[in-house]
Amino acid sequence: MTQHLTLHARTIPAGAVIELAGELDHHTANEVREALPGLGLRAGQQLVLDLGGLTFCDSSGITVLIAARNHALAADASIALAAVPHRVSRIFRLVGLEQVFPSYLTVQDAETAWHPTTG
Repeated sequence: MTQHLTLHARTIPAGAVIELAGELDHHTANEVREALPGLGLRAGQQLVLDLGGLTFCDSSGITVLIAARNHALAADASIALAAVPHRVSRIFRLVGLEQVFPSYLTVQDAETAWHPTTG
């Protein structure tokens, strides 16, 4: 049985943060996909996906994380992951996503590492 996913979007000086908690799977991934257009990312900003509350991520979840990356790149923004739980980071390593997403311990660490780009 799928655990409910909670999604909270907020704005920080670097751009946008999406905090996810629960299970990111084929039942819940569309919630994340639907939230992306409303973020209002601009060129040079950063999208941080805070995965600290994630309890599970399947291939549909991975697909929507890649969709979030594509959304950020289409806006000429960057993307970072924060607080990736060990069980999820293990999956990411197995499929090679650690090469695709910079990852930080906290949202604050991701924001500190962010370097705005100008078009």
